[in-house]
Amino acid sequence: MRIEKKFTVSASPDTVWGFLTDPNKVAGCLPGAAITGQTDERSYTGTITVKVGPVATSYRGQVRFERLDPATRTAEIVASGQDVKGKGGADMKMTSRIVDVGGGQSEVTVEQEISVTGILAQMGRGMINDVGDQMFDKFTTAMRAQLAAAAPATASAPTVPAAPAPAAEPIQAFSFGAGLAGRAFGRSARDPWFWVKVIAFSAFLYWLFS
Repeated sequence: MRIEKKFTVSASPDTVWGFLTDPNKVAGCLPGAAITGQTDERSYTGTITVKVGPVATSYRGQVRFERLDPATRTAEIVASGQDVKGKGGADMKMTSRIVDVGGGQSEVTVEQEISVTGILAQMGRGMINDVGDQMFDKFTTAMRAQLAAAAPATASAPTVPAAPAPAAEPIQAFSFGAGLAGRAFGRSARDPWFWVKVIAFSAFLYWLFS
């Protein structure tokens, strides 16, 4: 599937570029993610853990910068990973672009093409989109906080020590609560076949218990 996102941060394009091309900084903003090694100047190995209900699934794989263009601040990244238990995997191609929008602000556009198999695929496209939205919100919040903490102090704004980073926890795919369930039900309710199935199942229950 294809996903496109945009967000704005209060930092110069060069600062944002330096941040987004540093895999360790990016992984530090994603719950459950970690960079575990570097195979060459553009390739890195890492892990990410997703918790689906009571079950935590870990993926191990590789991230590679296929293209880095500082002039246009465009980066192309490919990544692939496999479930450590051999029950699925994921592949991703991501292109990010940074644009100076003035006033000390930078706009980042991220386009992703993702293919998943195994437990994540069983969650369904709609649920994956919802979980992706939650992950994206967590990432942008953490990124903004790190950029703000790294910004030079001004005379009117004394330096405040940054709080220590919390320990990495798995991405809680089903812990987003009623919001995910409500959106999933809303999508289903707009599908006529959903109501056909509800009516058929209700008729079956009536026949069974009567």
